[in-house]
Amino acid sequence: MAVDAPTFEEKTDIQKEITEMVRSFVDNEIIPVAEEYDHEDKFPEPIVEQMKELGLFGVTIPEEYGGMGLDLTTYTMIVEELSRGWISISGVVNTHFIGSYLLMKFGTDEQKDYFLPKMATGEIRAAFSLSEPEVGSDVQGIKATAKKDEATGEWVLDGQKMWVTNGLRSGVVFTLMKNDTKADPPHTGMTCFITEKVPGEHVNSGDYAGLEVPPQIKKMGYKGVESTELVYNGYRCSPDRILGGEEEGLGKGFSQMMDALEVGRVNVAARGVGIAQRALELALRYSQERKTFGKPIAQHQAILFKLADMATKIEAARLVTLKAARMKDAGQRSDLEAGMAKLIASETGKECVEQSFRIHGGYGYSKEYEIERLYRDAPLLLIGEGTSEIQRMVIGKKLLQRNKI
Repeated sequence: MAVDAPTFEEKTDIQKEITEMVRSFVDNEIIPVAEEYDHEDKFPEPIVEQMKELGLFGVTIPEEYGGMGLDLTTYTMIVEELSRGWISISGVVNTHFIGSYLLMKFGTDEQKDYFLPKMATGEIRAAFSLSEPEVGSDVQGIKATAKKDEATGEWVLDGQKMWVTNGLRSGVVFTLMKNDTKADPPHTGMTCFITEKVPGEHVNSGDYAGLEVPPQIKKMGYKGVESTELVYNGYRCSPDRILGGEEEGLGKGFSQMMDALEVGRVNVAARGVGIAQRALELALRYSQERKTFGKPIAQHQAILFKLADMATKIEAARLVTLKAARMKDAGQRSDLEAGMAKLIASETGKECVEQSFRIHGGYGYSKEYEIERLYRDAPLLLIGEGTSEIQRMVIGKKLLQRNKI
């Protein structure tokens, strides 16, 4: 019996147009200045302003709210291209994208009408917060609390959040709090609050009093975009700022955030593919220019094998990542596939950067060569949105759930 050959899904015309536009933007506006911003750990304000003009903050936001209304698959392609230039740039849009995803899927009509048009233009940028100083991947162990003030009906938020990308410059933060510290299981007592703040202010006052942003955390890589703590100390949040509304959203924060992490992991996977692709490009160029023993090092078998392995792993990681995105767009359960994509792509990113670093030899250790920055940036992918070890746990458990005997 004849079996139809599998079909390869090409990019649509829109996807080709957008990715080519973003690639040109990356080549002309990001790569030439990335080293400068990285070395100074300076926020790339001019680049972000251009991203606003290109509409990149509203890629997935529906057209009725001023966005492009594109799918996760197209967004994934865009993130790969941005990360190929500098993963810090993709960090500026990643938390913003997760915030808009939470609003689009779980927000009330009022919440969508109020936030999404401003988010689509980049007028306000979003952050989201799960981690705490003593809590990383064990989200159910968070200690930050939300208690209702029965006299006013407001919720009072207290607690310390950690590793908040865009924590200083964002205008809205989606943060997970415990509204019931005695809930069993614990995740049933968690709520996502939409907390507004003044962008760029370390100590908020007036309507946003009770929220402090300590100085940004100094990091090995992932520079330019800030990572901060957030300290909630008596921050008052009206009940209509509970994601989905108080009636529908109270106690649903954990499941909402886990849903968002599913798309977040696809996003991190795209970053892994992007940084791996750039590492390969740098290795291909350097290995054809550098000569030893009378010929380019690319002609030595040891280098040739590295290049072959890099290209093969990148192609595999890209296909797994796109599969996870397409499944999510089709409304299919993709938690397993998102975990696989995040695992293979982040590990591939790290491996390809290291191989490119080796190919560059001593020059790879110099800050004058781009690969040095990639070498510091790549480890973030092994940690962000759940470590590789956590991904393996997720994948293993999901495999058993889908294949019960």
